[in-house]
Parts: sequence; structure tokens; C-alpha cells
Amino acid sequence: MLIAATPDNEAARLTALYDLLLLDTPAEERFDRIVAFAATEFDVPIVTVTLVDTDRQWFKARTGTELCETGRDISLCSHAILEQDILVVNDTLLDARFADNPLVTGAPHIRFYAGAPLTMPSSLSLGTLCLIDRKPRTLDAMELGILRTLRDLVVLELRNISEVADA
Repeated sequence: MLIAATPDNEAARLTALYDLLLLDTPAEERFDRIVAFAATEFDVPIVTVTLVDTDRQWFKARTGTELCETGRDISLCSHAILEQDILVVNDTLLDARFADNPLVTGAPHIRFYAGAPLTMPSSLSLGTLCLIDRKPRTLDAMELGILRTLRDLVVLELRNISEVADA
């Protein structure tokens, strides 16, 4: 398993994340509806809106898992926030970064992962909207476009929260 590198802008990224005052807050319909739609649209068992904290990834919204968080060291989303676009792993068992990850070898048995970075206008990626399946799969160009649009809706909600916090 390869632990993701720490982003060069980690201090600013964490400050922006903490300024939202979202970590460890109750579920919100505006995020829950997006993950529920994504689960249906992509026919995947697990979808999360994930915020990547210092040493954990915390799920602001989730469907298909009872987990509220996992360690950042085993987080696939920690890899995705380093990307400019969606990180797609068609089969985690064939990817050296993830093949022996405990989230792959054990519950929830991740075999497919697509993480769309939640990149704010400041260019700071605070987390991901991610799709998880227990079997290998691919996404075509249309599906990637839909995932980007759903990601943009999450970012819009984060921006609205940020604007209220700044007011």
C-alpha cells in the first residue's frame, strides 16, 4: 500500500477546511440528496462526500456504509485530492497503490473507486465526491461528465457555506 503524499498546500487546505466548520456536523439533506442520486445513477453500493482532515477522512454524507470516517493513511481520497481531475481506479487489486489496502482486502472490499476532488475557487481540494463498488468497472465519458457535474454541485454547496462563514 502506498500512503498518499501530503499536498504542498496542506496548511492552507486544512485552514480552508476548518473555516467551513463542517467536520463532525450532522447529516444535511443538501449533501445526502447528491450521494443518494449518485448511488442510483451509477448503480454503486457506496457513495460519499468525504472531507480529508489531518489524520482521517470524514464523511459529510454517505450511502451504503455505516462508517463515519477512516484513517487518512489508508484513504483512497487522500490520493484523489492530489489530482486535477477525477481519480479512477478500475480495479484496486491491479493497482500497486491500493492492492493491499485494508479497505480493499477487508470491509468494505473496494474494487472500484472514482474520486472527484472538491476543489474550491482557491484551488484547494478539501475532499472528494467518491463512488465505490465491490467489483471492477469503468466509467465512460458521459458518466465522468455526470460525476463532474455532481461534484460541482457539492462544491457549490461548500462555497455557499464558505460565503456565509465569511459574512
